[in-house]
Amino acid sequence: MTATWKIELIPVPVTDVDRAKAFYESIGFNADHDHTVHEGLRFVQLTPPGSACSIAIGDGLTEKTPGTQEIQVVVADADEAREHLLDAGVEASEVDEQPWGRFVYFRDPDGNSWSLQAIKHRPQG
Repeated sequence: MTATWKIELIPVPVTDVDRAKAFYESIGFNADHDHTVHEGLRFVQLTPPGSACSIAIGDGLTEKTPGTQEIQVVVADADEAREHLLDAGVEASEVDEQPWGRFVYFRDPDGNSWSLQAIKHRPQG
């Protein structure tokens, strides 16, 4: 296969859209869109700094239960990412050293879990 596949958008289930939006903005995500399409459907797209993939929160977007989404993100420096989270008032784990990378874990206000992975070499760039 020679086609390029790029993940564009991941739905993240939340209970309170405004609280979740404020949380993600507080850790540096950009609010690209916030649009109420019609009653019962609100679409908020947020992009992490430097990412080509975004998350979507809102009303009427997913059947998933809030707190069940798991997302892993690659970062350049696990220690720096952890400090950024702590400075924003987010509870973050200590850096977890593994042979395949250094990890930091945190959860959003609804319990959706995030792992930030810093790796020295990424086979595909």
